[in-house]
Amino acid sequence: MDLKEHIRAIPDFPKPGVLFYDISTLLSHPSAWRRTVVRMAAALDPHAPDLLAGIESRGFLVAAPLALELGCGFIMVRKRGKLPGDTVAYEYALEYGSDAVEIQSDAIAPGQRVAVIDDLLATGGTAAATVALLRQRQAEVVGCAFIIELAGLNGRAKLDVPVSSLVSYAG
Repeated sequence: MDLKEHIRAIPDFPKPGVLFYDISTLLSHPSAWRRTVVRMAAALDPHAPDLLAGIESRGFLVAAPLALELGCGFIMVRKRGKLPGDTVAYEYALEYGSDAVEIQSDAIAPGQRVAVIDDLLATGGTAAATVALLRQRQAEVVGCAFIIELAGLNGRAKLDVPVSSLVSYAG
């Protein structure tokens, strides 16, 4: 099955000049969505993660069923101020300014094997910040997995862990 047939490209979203790859059409097709989860699980299984860290917000949609498939836990990586309780954050630089990702402070035990999950890898900034945050909490980051990779943006170069993606576009 060619998963690209189930991913819709929307020009000029969220702003002019951007080509947005929408996974809504993939999610609404049961056999394509199931194939996506199974293929991602096969890519991650050799790394034996204890937890999957899903990046807000479409990463949640991918990581939660993937965690069930792999028989491991799931934690949320969110923007600052979106999680209840005690949290820990990692601030990172953007082209113009900065942003931060955070997790709940008790989400990871030192030494746990964690894989980072999102729907799309573009420049790699958020994924790299997530890896740094997890390592700050003494996790062993075993890899990153994405449905889509925009290869022309070379985001995987920012990641020093194994990276898998199911489909690739020039970006």
